[in-house]
Amino acid sequence: MFIPWEPCRRVIMTIMVFIALLQLCLSATVSGQASTETAVTASTGDIVLLPCYTAGNAAPSATTWRKDGGELVLGQRLSVLPDGSLNIQGVHPGDEGSYLCTSTLPHNGSFQAAVLLQVTSGPDDVSISITGSVTPLSNGTLLTSRGSTVSFNCSGSSYPSQELTLAFSGASSSNDSLVSASGATLAFRIENIQPGHQGVYSCRAHNNISHQRANDSKLLLVYYIPDRHPDCMWTPTSNSSDIQFSCTWFGAYPPPKLRWGDNGVFQETDSLTVTLNRALLSEGKTVKCTAQHQLLSPGAEKSCGFTLKAPYPEGDPLAAALEDSSVTLTCIEKTSLPPANTTWRKGLQQDLIVPGTKYMLSEDGPELKLTILNVSKDDEGVYFCRSENPVTVRELEVYLTVRKASSAYTGAIIGVFIAALIVGSTAVVAKTLYGSRHRICLGGGFGHVNDDRGDVLSLVESDDEQVFQDTVPQLPPLTNGNHTTLVQIHRIPSSDQEDAETADTSPQQQEDTVQTHEPEDLVTF
Repeated sequence: MFIPWEPCRRVIMTIMVFIALLQLCLSATVSGQASTETAVTASTGDIVLLPCYTAGNAAPSATTWRKDGGELVLGQRLSVLPDGSLNIQGVHPGDEGSYLCTSTLPHNGSFQAAVLLQVTSGPDDVSISITGSVTPLSNGTLLTSRGSTVSFNCSGSSYPSQELTLAFSGASSSNDSLVSASGATLAFRIENIQPGHQGVYSCRAHNNISHQRANDSKLLLVYYIPDRHPDCMWTPTSNSSDIQFSCTWFGAYPPPKLRWGDNGVFQETDSLTVTLNRALLSEGKTVKCTAQHQLLSPGAEKSCGFTLKAPYPEGDPLAAALEDSSVTLTCIEKTSLPPANTTWRKGLQQDLIVPGTKYMLSEDGPELKLTILNVSKDDEGVYFCRSENPVTVRELEVYLTVRKASSAYTGAIIGVFIAALIVGSTAVVAKTLYGSRHRICLGGGFGHVNDDRGDVLSLVESDDEQVFQDTVPQLPPLTNGNHTTLVQIHRIPSSDQEDAETADTSPQQQEDTVQTHEPEDLVTF
């Protein structure tokens, strides 16, 4: 069979072109991978591996490496692995650069790969310094006083770049970032520093390439003294003859040194407690707590204290009550310091009075009242208001007298009898005076007078009395028709003379005597 040549040639040419295009595509694919650059980061001293052919599992038959366009000299520190990778032992900054590998593949293929090696260092030498009004302590801690100005400096070295951050951690915050920036140093300042600024300050460095971090920290203490003085307090104990004194000075930092009086107690704390017995206390003694702070100069201590005072209960020492009634005894205690424990007691044995159906206790400020209900004769006796503080014990003695309820009517009966007697006597006297109303003696009173020439004033009612109608002349009636009362003044001899004259004179002479006395003076009303 005859096949024309021309059509066969065209088929063969087509197949060859296809194969050539396929090889070109394969070659383009291998060469295209060389255009991609792989970045590798390593720190100084590390072992780093730079990859070459990674497109398939076939090992390259030959591989060459170039750095920054020049041929790379292999040696003990640099070696090519069977897969074509470049192994670098103990990387140092001089190893940094652009690497290019060329690998010969089976079937006469080739491969190229580019690798960028970055050698980083740091962060190194990271430190924080705090300057200004600060004082270093032996343990490395820094201290300053409230209101001072403090400066902070954060620094470190890192390649190729770094970010610095100043952070604070205190009682009110945790790891707060105060300021951040890129560079070798970072500065920050606090003016008028306050107790809230006390805490740990940290300088943090971050390598932007290797992402390595480092930091340095320091503790800053802010010393301060409270504006107020220490507080002195007292607390009762189970033993009434003991007292517990407490001294505190909250708000001071660091804790101050506290000391009580002259008892030698000396302690570094924010609270000081001491127990003193009555044998060490006396009336008028001053108990004092002194506080010494590091910011205070010697002799400039702040203190608190108080003067001890013995109790002195006051009240009425006598009280009285009727049976079946109620009575209240009052005791006032307001001088004791520390405050006294005041109680009511009964009898010479001083039995403690307990509130109940018989007794009521009430307290109003310094007054302590005892109310006794349904008082009976058994309640009569002595009561004690007993006040005790650590200095001493003092008592107020009150004696209660209980009377029977019937005795209350005795006074009333006596009062009624006296009142009746007074009224009766008044009636008798009034009746006597009324019976002698027509005789009122002037100058001598009623009856006889010592003067021989006594005057007697006789009042005569013209309407009712007719005794002296015959001897006393009547004035003519007035125009209004009313009678007129006559007042006759005449002299009466004394009783002795009258008796003698009467005995020696005849009746006719006596009558003439009466009618021949001195002229009468008439007074008309």
